[in-house]
Amino acid sequence: MRTPGELDEAFELGRTCALAAECDRDLRRCAQMYGGLFPGAAFGPEIYSALTLTSAFGAPWATAERLKVVNRAALWVLALDRLVDHTATTREQVNELIGDCLAVADGAAPRAAVTRFLADLRDELATVQEFADLHWLWREQLGRTLAGMGKAWVWRDTAAEVSLDLYIGNADSRGTCFVDLSHLIYAGDTWVRDHLEDLRPASEQVQRYLHLLGDLASYRRDLSWGGLNVLLLGVARADVNEAMTGLARDAGELIHGVRERSPRTATYLWRQIGFSAGYHNISGYDHQKW
Repeated sequence: MRTPGELDEAFELGRTCALAAECDRDLRRCAQMYGGLFPGAAFGPEIYSALTLTSAFGAPWATAERLKVVNRAALWVLALDRLVDHTATTREQVNELIGDCLAVADGAAPRAAVTRFLADLRDELATVQEFADLHWLWREQLGRTLAGMGKAWVWRDTAAEVSLDLYIGNADSRGTCFVDLSHLIYAGDTWVRDHLEDLRPASEQVQRYLHLLGDLASYRRDLSWGGLNVLLLGVARADVNEAMTGLARDAGELIHGVRERSPRTATYLWRQIGFSAGYHNISGYDHQKW
């Protein structure tokens, strides 16, 4: 006989899956608004499902409307990453793309689909009253993401020798902190919006973990496409796993300090690690100490 607790758990899982499905439909409609920015060969159904499952299980208390920005920001980062990694063939093209994105973040009119998407994201965030005072922080984090992607492009183009520590130090190229910040501005409460700079260290540590996790998950694709990947830099998988264990431990300590003041933010950050690790069946952390 099933216990009431099991029934409640099944209900919550079902509700969260329904939330993810609603977000998935919205995200697909969003992608259709930007022409060829999301070709089917690169953005199959699993991409949209992965993004919306991550957000729904990361914040299952939210509505699809409140998760709109986190999903769209994550999709925009993937589109930008594809343009930098697989479309740009010269450093000048990378720099031009970075410059265009920063200009649009500052209010300029977009000139391409990727910057039109960014402008729409900026304008949606502007519906939050506090965004006027937080725009500088959002723009700064965007700049970090763009600079990280530019640095990664140079490393790959020049076949640079990059240590594990240096690679982890460029985790802004993953874009996770930009996504987190956009989400917390849009869906966070007053305390969260007043303490975004205080929350940055925890978000950054989660980003470092996800930076390595993403490389383990995409290794075969990066190997075939020539993408930058920590395992293709001569770093042993065992060393990557060990680093991930330490990153997860340190993230846990930082998130623990957040939980008392903002339990939902702490849960959201924890679940970025836990859900992503489970989704890819890769952990790099000790479950017994989790």
